[in-house]
Amino acid sequence: MTLRQRLVLAATGAVALAVVVAAAVVYVTTRAELRGQVDDALRALVPQVRPLDGAPPPPTAVRRRLLRLQTMRGLAVPADPLGGPTGVVQALRPSGDVVAGEAGAVLAPDERALEVARGEREPYFSDRTVDGTRVRVLTTMGPAGGALQVLRPLTEVDESLARLRWILLGVVAGGVGLAVALGRAVSRAALAPVTALTDAAEEVAQTEDLRRRLPDGGVDEVARLGGAFNGLLGALQRSRDAQRQLVADASHELRTPLTSIRANVEVLARAPDLPAAEREQVVAAARAQLEELTVLVGDLVDLARDEGAPAPEAAEEVRLDLLVAEAVERARLHAPGCRFVLDAPDEVVVRGARAQLHRAVSNLLDNAVRHGGAGGPVEVAVDGPRVVVRDHGPGIPPDELPRVFDRFHRAPGARGLPGSGLGLAIVRQVAEAHGGRARAVAADGGGAQLELDLAPTAVAPLLPAS
Repeated sequence: MTLRQRLVLAATGAVALAVVVAAAVVYVTTRAELRGQVDDALRALVPQVRPLDGAPPPPTAVRRRLLRLQTMRGLAVPADPLGGPTGVVQALRPSGDVVAGEAGAVLAPDERALEVARGEREPYFSDRTVDGTRVRVLTTMGPAGGALQVLRPLTEVDESLARLRWILLGVVAGGVGLAVALGRAVSRAALAPVTALTDAAEEVAQTEDLRRRLPDGGVDEVARLGGAFNGLLGALQRSRDAQRQLVADASHELRTPLTSIRANVEVLARAPDLPAAEREQVVAAARAQLEELTVLVGDLVDLARDEGAPAPEAAEEVRLDLLVAEAVERARLHAPGCRFVLDAPDEVVVRGARAQLHRAVSNLLDNAVRHGGAGGPVEVAVDGPRVVVRDHGPGIPPDELPRVFDRFHRAPGARGLPGSGLGLAIVRQVAEAHGGRARAVAADGGGAQLELDLAPTAVAPLLPAS
């Protein structure tokens, strides 16, 4: 079932339910009103029944006409055949004898009526059937004792209610039909923006044109959906552009070591009698290029993964101060001539991927050694979830600071130095994966200061002292 069909069905059901409820309320209210009028007429007829005292009978207030009175054992009872507009009255003595008009007794006494005649029961209304005619009966106390049973036919009421039922049935049927038509019209109008979004999305899927944007004017939910979809398209476009740029940059960076390795191999192949010293130089150069190529490929793999935040099973509580100290010790082994100064006085525990954090800190240290000079010093500080690495080299030009962490970016003064140009890009990726950021600032007194700032939510409670 399509969304439009569901909307039409829901609208039709809601309108149909409302119409049915309204019709039921009208019917019940009208029925109660008509039957209440009959009950009021029966109550008004009771005072007209009185003992015969020789005075002429008064005119009835209901029909404005004289009723013939019949004298039976001292009781004057209005006479009217069953089914007439006034109704029929009969009296009931406590012994069970019935006193009626010319029409005669129309109801046989029952136990409840006898209880009213004996004064043992309150007056009551009831529905009875006499000769196939439904009547409304009021049984109450008589003016001279006993009970009076006042009857009035429900023929007019039943006929009126029957006509009303047919009228309401037609109204319900017409309301449901109108609801279907209106539901289709409303669904068509309401889903028009959704249809436009769907057509545009299908066109984007077919053409793969991520520059296409969907209509998102307005402030309703559909407009918000269009805006969210446009944001998704923008993110996909930026991701694809970044992938293309990565491939292009990687191809450019890979070309140099591959060309050098191929040249060295060709030299070895074409000069089998090359002196041993020269052969060793060519082999050493090829080996160095292979090592550089291995580092470059490894960095490319790390960047291309784009893993985002660490998986829940990979995240753990990590002592950041101890991890930085371990990275500093390893950096001392690779750069024995460089002096490192570590300032990590407090225990700091973060939640994250240990291997990613260690790689990011190591890249910061390698960058500081490469650009800060062989002797250093390299100052390393752990301030809460923030790792600060400062060198005392020539520093970074102000216009280069925003681009330090871009892929394959190298400052003009660093393009002759070894490295893949991806180390700091990995640092930024790790920082963003942990909800933080990486930034570069110009240090006071010269040099560059690089910071790995993790998100405050990445800070975990301190581990218990061992």
